[in-house]
Amino acid sequence: MRNSETIQMTHSGHKSVFNSKKLKPFKIYNQVLVEFKRAQTGYATIAIIGQSCIGSVAAMTLLMSDIQTPIMLILLFLVTILCMAFNGAVLAQLKSKAVFNLLILSVSFSILVIIANLL
Repeated sequence: MRNSETIQMTHSGHKSVFNSKKLKPFKIYNQVLVEFKRAQTGYATIAIIGQSCIGSVAAMTLLMSDIQTPIMLILLFLVTILCMAFNGAVLAQLKSKAVFNLLILSVSFSILVIIANLL
């Protein structure tokens, strides 16, 4: 049945949302999430190192920037809290999906801060 060419249908009779070509990012997200769940211990360990480095670069670029102090401190707070939230989620052994979502959120926000400060 796995290699079947039939279209998967939900119980309501509509096409499955994740099989649509328009929603390819959700399909990729689900595939990466499944892989992350499969070997969560190894991926979380590597992710802590990488995410912490990216967060550190984001904090450094913020501190070196010429933006107003209150805005800089708020952004620095958000970068720090998101990095700590991911690290805490790994240490607390939360569910794989929560850890993975925090990783994506933390890395995305840090990269946005870095790019915004480099422009």
